[in-house]
Amino acid sequence: MKTESTICLVLFLLGGLALIWKGTMTERGLGVVYVKPSRVDAQQQPLAWTNASSDEDNSQFSVARTAGLWIAALKGAAEYEAALGQKYEQYRDPQRNAAIRRMVVGVSAGYFLVAGFWDSIVAQLMVKLTPKLVQAWALPGNDPTEAVDRTFLVPLILSVFLFCRFVPGIRWLARWPLAFVVGTFAGLRLVLFLDADFINQIRNTIVPLIVFVDGSFSFWLSLRNLGLILSLLSCLAYFYFSVPHQGLMGRTARVGIWVLMITFGASFAFTVMGRITLLTKRFEFLFVEWLRLIDP
Repeated sequence: MKTESTICLVLFLLGGLALIWKGTMTERGLGVVYVKPSRVDAQQQPLAWTNASSDEDNSQFSVARTAGLWIAALKGAAEYEAALGQKYEQYRDPQRNAAIRRMVVGVSAGYFLVAGFWDSIVAQLMVKLTPKLVQAWALPGNDPTEAVDRTFLVPLILSVFLFCRFVPGIRWLARWPLAFVVGTFAGLRLVLFLDADFINQIRNTIVPLIVFVDGSFSFWLSLRNLGLILSLLSCLAYFYFSVPHQGLMGRTARVGIWVLMITFGASFAFTVMGRITLLTKRFEFLFVEWLRLIDP
């Protein structure tokens, strides 16, 4: 066995023993979730639950949430190990990494399937068509006296048409809901993009070069607006190819290149910071909610 593998095995065993000691010998425990009712009905039956500490009133141990916590924590640890395997050879195990990738994809697909069923089919479709059934079966807090909205039969029929793709004789019916979804989505996104990425950008560049605040000249606001206009003109000059980029036009286009590079760099840095934020959130989940090494 290689020295690196031996060290990793020893660290793994020590970490496992530390987790066992943390879970059995300390007061805070390890990976245990308690819940308490956050909303009850007229018969004092719980309708919804929220996380709670073990010393709160009416708190009780939740098997489902504890199991979910452990699955999420172990899955996250497996993902980190697979990521290490992409960089370091001693952590590389193709079969194990493939199993981890399949697990991640399967869990994600299952989660979105269940979330889509409850958030869309039950909470938005069935609650409009069968409010009494939904109140008795899935959503006790729903108003059973709500009137039935038969216009929701249209999305129900289109949803059923999607499954016609598996029937050879009427497979063509599946194109109707797809065309409806694609067309509606394209139309809505077109309007949103025109408003957010086109009209608003033009509106934000139409600014005064000389700014007065409370009757007095504002040097910094004027300088900011001047820099905005010059940066915009230099970028437009870079993309204007009808005139050779020579002389003043060439120098202006070169300034536009610098502006574009600064913009792309800031955008890339923002993306990286977003990924780092996700990483810190996962570490916070592991150290606070699972290992309970840090007080929340």
